[in-house]
Amino acid sequence: MKDKLTLNGREIDPQSINIEGVDRQDYPDFADAFIGEAVWMNDGTALTDEELEQLTNEQGEMVNYLAHCVAF
Repeated sequence: MKDKLTLNGREIDPQSINIEGVDRQDYPDFADAFIGEAVWMNDGTALTDEELEQLTNEQGEMVNYLAHCVAF
């Protein structure tokens, strides 16, 4: 990723993102994929469940891209 990934003005560590819910039979949609883990860049604190859900909803294209990386 060349742009910084942010949520509510705070930067997220892109290396910490863990995609879950990837079902290979759902290719290419991966509609059930979601961000299961991520941490804030500045202090390494984990995002809350609510923040993960918001990030998943706001970054749907990235989630789908990463789901493809995980699935294959």
